Amino acid sequence: MMTQALQVVIVVLAALGAALVVMVRGRVRQVVALSAYGIALTVLFRTVRAPGVTRSELVVGAVALPLVLLLSMARVRWRR
Repeated sequence: MMTQALQVVIVVLAALGAALVVMVRGRVRQVVALSAYGIALTVLFRTVRAPGVTRSELVVGAVALPLVLLLSMARVRWRR
């Protein structure tokens, strides 16, 4: 029972995180929000006991994708 309640809370937080990514102004802030959303999804996958998906989401969603986006934005600014 407690696990299901925790999962519902985490799903709601992840949904709010997704909305936050869309509503935040500024590209860098959006990337930070995207990384936080990736961490929220990592916690969600951990609570549903999906270890492979948890590791993948942590590496890709919370670290790699935000890093690639920030580096891309820095390169575009450098070229201008």
